[in-house]
Amino acid sequence: MGFRFRRSLRLLPDLRINLGKRGASVSVGVRGAHVTVGPTGTRTTVGVPGTGLSYTRVDSPGRPPEATPAAPAGASRGWRVVAVLLLALACIAWFVATH
Repeated sequence: MGFRFRRSLRLLPDLRINLGKRGASVSVGVRGAHVTVGPTGTRTTVGVPGTGLSYTRVDSPGRPPEATPAAPAGASRGWRVVAVLLLALACIAWFVATH
């Protein structure tokens, strides 16, 4: 197992500076949605608080976006529908549990 180091300092309620083995980064955002900019690129994360469900997109500096292979029409739509339904169910469950 490799050595890890991470430290996070809160400057304002929605602003953090993260220190790690590979450098420093800045995170801006609220619980459930934030953007982190650092030496390895920009990471955007959106999630449903308290559920463990989230989506993260990473844009690396100096690298072109990854090309996705062509899929048959409608093939990716099925997964999107399932993902949206799961996210909706998670939101409803979270709302019911907190109210």
